[in-house]
Amino acid sequence: MPEDFLRLPPLNALRAFEASARHLNFRLAALELNVTPGAVAQHIRGLEASLGAKLFERRPRGLALTDEGRAYVPNIRRAFELISEATALLRPEPARLTISVTPSFATKWLIPKLPDFVAHNPLVDLRILATESLSSFQADGVDIAVRQGRPPFGPGLVVDLLFPQQVIAVCSPALLPPGAGEIAASDIQHHMLLHDAHNLWPEFMETVLGLKMAAEAKRMRFNQTALAIDAAIAGQGIALASRFLVAADLAAGRLTQPVQGDMRGTQDFHVVMPRKQRHPEPTQAVRQWLLDAGDAG
Repeated sequence: MPEDFLRLPPLNALRAFEASARHLNFRLAALELNVTPGAVAQHIRGLEASLGAKLFERRPRGLALTDEGRAYVPNIRRAFELISEATALLRPEPARLTISVTPSFATKWLIPKLPDFVAHNPLVDLRILATESLSSFQADGVDIAVRQGRPPFGPGLVVDLLFPQQVIAVCSPALLPPGAGEIAASDIQHHMLLHDAHNLWPEFMETVLGLKMAAEAKRMRFNQTALAIDAAIAGQGIALASRFLVAADLAAGRLTQPVQGDMRGTQDFHVVMPRKQRHPEPTQAVRQWLLDAGDAG
């Protein structure tokens, strides 16, 4: 090791000096470094002794750098910046991406799958923006989105189909008649019908069950599909939902289909991102993960 390195002051003393020079206050420097003011003062005294130069003037209202201190601090500060830059090259910061989804998509599909995403994409720091309103890629800083609707969504966007809208009826198994696996189509309207903002029950009744929606049918309304699904799990009635949103609850036995058949809707789910991405590599990784997870169910 070169002799000059052996004569370098202790790193903690240099950190105490740099922080004290910025704050001109031992107490504030101590708060930043998570040590006591006495420890900072001791580091400074030791540094001054090893350098043979006074770095601070102690004044009643704080500190002031001496000429030696003012000359010393820019290079010390730059040295710490070089250490930080060199460390960042070895340990890169995660790429921060924002994905825009609806609250129902987030709670029923995305969040349960996030551990798998984190395991496969450790260098992507994903921010989830869950809202019913249509987020803007520019104004809201959105990098990628899952949107429900019918393309085209706008110029300059890349769009991939994630899930078709296959609407099915679901309810708690507790609502089924004893010993039966289904509810007769003619009896569906005797149960509480759980509506969400899409209001698909009249169309489902006619398309799948061949019935007209009865005016006296019991209804409970929710502004989000996830809430209607949770109410169905709780045994409060029968909900309509896209098949993929309830796949895990069906597999776990929390929900069942009281009537067979589905309704093919026109509001499919798509992965959407700008053609010009701010962070192309991690954005493409998120896109591919979403599509792979969609194929896997």
